[in-house]
Amino acid sequence: MLRSLFSGISGLRSHQLMLDVTSNNIANVNTMGFKSSSVLFQDALSQLVTGSSAPAAGNGGTNPSQVGLGVRTDAVTTNFAQGSAQVTGKNTDMMINGDGFFVAKNKGEQMYTRNGAFTFDADGRLVNNSGMVVQGWGVDAQGQVDTKQVPDDVVLPISTLFQPKTTTEAFFGGNLPSDAAPGTKITSSIRTYDMLGTERTVSVTFTRQALPGNSWGVQAFDEDAAAPNEITDPNNPTVIDLGVTGSGPPDLDNDGNPDPFRVNVQSIAGKPGDPYSFAIDLTKITGYAGQNTVAPASQDGYSMGSLSSFSIAKDGMVTGVFSNGLKRTLAQLALANFNNPPGLEKAGESMYRSTVNSGEPRLGTAGTGSRGFLQGQALEMSNVDLGQEFTNLVVAQRGFQANSKVITTSDELLQELVNMKR
Repeated sequence: MLRSLFSGISGLRSHQLMLDVTSNNIANVNTMGFKSSSVLFQDALSQLVTGSSAPAAGNGGTNPSQVGLGVRTDAVTTNFAQGSAQVTGKNTDMMINGDGFFVAKNKGEQMYTRNGAFTFDADGRLVNNSGMVVQGWGVDAQGQVDTKQVPDDVVLPISTLFQPKTTTEAFFGGNLPSDAAPGTKITSSIRTYDMLGTERTVSVTFTRQALPGNSWGVQAFDEDAAAPNEITDPNNPTVIDLGVTGSGPPDLDNDGNPDPFRVNVQSIAGKPGDPYSFAIDLTKITGYAGQNTVAPASQDGYSMGSLSSFSIAKDGMVTGVFSNGLKRTLAQLALANFNNPPGLEKAGESMYRSTVNSGEPRLGTAGTGSRGFLQGQALEMSNVDLGQEFTNLVVAQRGFQANSKVITTSDELLQELVNMKR
């Protein structure tokens, strides 16, 4: 009877633990990145009443007789199955599709989480809601990310300015009609930038020549400069011959060999940012009969820019968008994976820390080395299955009731034994 009492007590304790774990799962049903836990039971020691015997002298052998001494908890394991996605529309919110953990530093300790609800603090550092700083790799002087380095704080350089770049080359394309009358002028404008990043409008005028062949004179004008504003040499006008076939590249020096056509222009001094010079590349212009389609294609200069927004790609690359329309890589987030994720220790605040049985963290980028991809503007919801948890709740309750009944029954038998003296 005493054994039944202690077996019942062990059952109460084990099912109480199951109830605690189940209630914690239900409490965190809406916790972002939460992973549910489950309890595994195993039987306790068994008392040997009669040992086994081998067959002998024509008699058969006997089996051992044992009485169990109750139940105990085998393990509380964490289920790292993927949770559902909740779209938030916030740029700094991220979720991992697949395996892996975000890496965050808490007062010098490296910790790990599946909760990607991040934001930027006053210093431009990417942090979670507890102030832990997300880890990743910055860019070097060439704007490249070196993932072989030790990860550091991910910082968004809010005060960083994109320095202006002087236009060194402009490109035109399209068609100059070969059947245009001599003296026909066609003008097209392009925006360029001087050394201070000031936008300067340059117009390029093509004049149909009376020369044999398909020839056009080219002049460039700085529309923002005072007259005279021609920035090509008026005493040595440039003439291009688009050839008999009407297609480039033209023969600039008439030596029978096609040459890339470039017009070197020099701005007129007299305002801040002068002088500046650049080349106009016209090698993509054709000279077929018919329609005029000549137009600027591109140029390599830009004005000063400040950071206006950013985006995070599925590989964790943080790209800044500047006010001058250009983009630049700012950082890349680090992800960690483990040989045995259930071996991680829950540290609260949706964080985990590594243990001797989880293995060392394998750091890398999203989408590599069995690490999942990132999904921006979304968070991973808890993977708690309420249907399963309510079922576990009933099982724990009935198990607790059954073991309490065992204790009650044992108590009644002991009472009867005591009453035998009367």
